[in-house]
Amino acid sequence: MTTAYDAVVLAGGAARRLGGVDKPGVRVGGRALIDRVLAACAGARRTVVVGAPRPTVRPVDWTREERIGTGPVAALDAGAAALRDESEGEAEGGDRAGTPAPDVLLVLSADLPFLGEATVQRLLDGLAAEPEAEAALLTDADGRDQPLVAVYRSGPLRRELDAMRHAHRGLDGLPLRFLTGGLRTVRVPTGPDEPSASFDCDTWEDIATARARIRDHGAVLDEWITAVKTELGIDLDVDTGVLLDLARDAAHGVARPAAPLTTFLVGYAAAKAAESGTDPAEAVAEAAGKAAALARQWAAEQAEQAGQAAQAGQAAQDEAG
Repeated sequence: MTTAYDAVVLAGGAARRLGGVDKPGVRVGGRALIDRVLAACAGARRTVVVGAPRPTVRPVDWTREERIGTGPVAALDAGAAALRDESEGEAEGGDRAGTPAPDVLLVLSADLPFLGEATVQRLLDGLAAEPEAEAALLTDADGRDQPLVAVYRSGPLRRELDAMRHAHRGLDGLPLRFLTGGLRTVRVPTGPDEPSASFDCDTWEDIATARARIRDHGAVLDEWITAVKTELGIDLDVDTGVLLDLARDAAHGVARPAAPLTTFLVGYAAAKAAESGTDPAEAVAEAAGKAAALARQWAAEQAEQAGQAAQAGQAAQDEAG
């Protein structure tokens, strides 16, 4: 079974090395950095973002540190407190009354353009595999811990935050190593499925690198399709290979401009079918299949016509000879 978890995304930094720009809103591959991170933790029961509210790809809850800009530990504490407050409200009878809050908290920074659900799942699995562990931290290619790409058990996390608050008379400005140093941790190496999962964007050079890598890392088509679906508000998984094959058949069997027009018409037909209750993905597949068969018929007719013309020409030459 998949481990249930809540998520806290830290999106309130000053971005000084970016000239104070709204870093979570910077786009890489057509999608805001924060939206890319939110897509990676779409399986969270509840997501709290610590930062200034803004439009996002999916609904989240918002909170701020008691004193804005006082560092990641204070921001994490604010996010965890917001989740705890809601859980206490649920216990008294809320929308999720009777559903216990997850014991696991995923913590992410909002500037991870290549983080995906696969890495989140590996962190959850890593924590679940070690019953004595209190946190699972991603490690980058150089073996460095990433405490803002990590999962924590809620109880021990609160314990350490409270201890730090008492020892330092607050959490403002404290480094994350103070937090992780008090926890029993398990380390999860960056996997081959998402080798750049820990890559974060602190400078404009990092942003440029990320934007270039989008086109170079072998998944540019998937990135583009995801960006288009996000922009259009489409939540639909389709077999892109089927659509690409259709476009090829239409271009080769009919005419090159037929490719984009045919795929548009398939989408329109699928939308109409979905209005009557058909599963959208199945509607796309069915419409694409019909259009592809039609394109192949056109190609077959053209080939047949060309063959007949060739036979007629050969017959004329034979008769003349």
